[in-house]
Amino acid sequence: MSTPNHGPELHGLLAEFDSASQLVAAAHRTHAAGFRKVDAYSPFPIEELAEALGHHHSPVPLLVLGGGLAGAAAGIGLQYFVSVVAYPLNIGGKPLWSWPAFIPVAFETTILFAAFAAVFGMLIVNRLPQPHHPVFNAPRFALASRDRYFLCIEAEDPHFDRERTRQFLLSLSPTEVTEVAP
Repeated sequence: MSTPNHGPELHGLLAEFDSASQLVAAAHRTHAAGFRKVDAYSPFPIEELAEALGHHHSPVPLLVLGGGLAGAAAGIGLQYFVSVVAYPLNIGGKPLWSWPAFIPVAFETTILFAAFAAVFGMLIVNRLPQPHHPVFNAPRFALASRDRYFLCIEAEDPHFDRERTRQFLLSLSPTEVTEVAP
């Protein structure tokens, strides 16, 4: 593998396509060529695009599971501490550790912690909020919300070489290839 031929003044190369099918085919070929720091932009969701780019699994479900388990443990642990350790009350001869009475609160804390884990996990995984992204500097990128499709290979990709990557993108038959400044 050669050393990358790019400087800090380049975010990546952006290829523009006329149709969703061209974008998906280009994404398949880009992933097959070994590029991994790739992103695609389209005016509407394209179901096959995530698979074509190699995005198969998200860590968000595991984060939600962890949040839910932590919430259940926090709910039961707090009630146990209050009822058994800090302020034990013998009411009607019931045991201090009466776990069936703790289920409703544990359920609610499970849902609360899982919801927080889902929201904050999604924000972290998607690197949001990101009010400005370098691709916004591309002259025709505003068309990504109307009728054009874009594929960006980032300069951080280990296989990125300015000229070879440009030639590769041109071989995908885009409308044009643009350099994206940071």
